[in-house]
Amino acid sequence: MTTDSFTRSLRLGSRPSPMALEQTGRFAQAFRTRYPHMSLDIVAITSEGDQHRGPLAQIGGKGAFTRRADERLLDGRIEATIACAKDLPSPHDRKPGITAGAVLPREDSRDALVLPAGHPAATLATLPPGTRVGTSAPRRAALLKALHPKLVAVPIRGNADRRLRDLDSGVLGADVMIAALAGLRRLDLADHAAEILDPTVWLPASGAGIVVIEHRADDHATGDLLAPLTHSPTRILLDAERAALAALHGNCLTAASVHATLGPTADLVTVHAVVLDPEGGAPIRTTTTGPADQPTVVGQRAARYLLDAGADRFLGARP
Repeated sequence: MTTDSFTRSLRLGSRPSPMALEQTGRFAQAFRTRYPHMSLDIVAITSEGDQHRGPLAQIGGKGAFTRRADERLLDGRIEATIACAKDLPSPHDRKPGITAGAVLPREDSRDALVLPAGHPAATLATLPPGTRVGTSAPRRAALLKALHPKLVAVPIRGNADRRLRDLDSGVLGADVMIAALAGLRRLDLADHAAEILDPTVWLPASGAGIVVIEHRADDHATGDLLAPLTHSPTRILLDAERAALAALHGNCLTAASVHATLGPTADLVTVHAVVLDPEGGAPIRTTTTGPADQPTVVGQRAARYLLDAGADRFLGARP
């Protein structure tokens, strides 16, 4: 089937949070510009992760954010879904039959320290001992233990806008929090970033800043429709990072970072992969470079190095 014979409407599933709707709006603008005669119908899907207030591990980890949307996609109620790649479970933790159709240009992948309203200026290094740092990410908790052992990581839940409101009102259960800089910018709240964390030290999340539109792998019409909206350089980075995650077979408790960059020459991709010790000990890391037209191979090679170096003892461990 060609895009010419494709239905004149595309149903796109999106979580209804402000951040999700902002990234959906950006995609919708690009879609409608390219296909002005097609209708794009946004279908709101509230995930289990949006409703649950406890640890994600209790309801299946990151899959709690995608499970309902995946079901609707696979049974044909919608043709596509949209999500930030860092919120997607590892490939081995999802039902088969779903693939990325469009990948938007990567935004900033760094994390930021967020202070409550009225808090004196501070950085992670200058916060007093015992400060409770809110985060739901094992990667961030492990980094805190390794880099700032005087601080205490505490779990927090809720969409980003709600966490920010709860922090300001003193009901978050944490004194400060760590947030994705790209997310703050999507909410027009980048001024809340008290410190932007150095990504060479404070390792970014895999998939951070990458928005992915997925579809059924056997739905070639939707794939043909979405493909021209893909930012090819970002697709290379995404494929390398996701390949490494799949090979590591980590889960929602894994403290790891896989971050790909293009270079040092235009035909190469470099994968910086780290598995962290949840107790704050020495991490296991590698930097692997290979052909940019083989990002999956490069990502798999990076993961194999980590596994051969003993990273499996940290995979799935609880921080």
